[in-house]
Amino acid sequence: MQVHHFTLRDEHIELHNLLKIVGVADSGGQGKALVASGAVQVDDAPESRKTAKIRAGQKVTLDGVTIHVHASDAAASDAS
Repeated sequence: MQVHHFTLRDEHIELHNLLKIVGVADSGGQGKALVASGAVQVDDAPESRKTAKIRAGQKVTLDGVTIHVHASDAAASDAS
């Protein structure tokens, strides 16, 4: 199983863009197709919204790949 760790630059990232950035999908369009196919789960629940906002602390899984999403150091210090 591949495990990726992604650090947010903002408060969230759209699901299809996350899949593209970590290299699971070759393009945003392919990321949207993966989500539409029902292959993607967010926090162990099926996710069908291509533009779902993924935030720090969430876990995205599909076909042997897990992506852990983390807050940036700047975002974490702003919340304190």
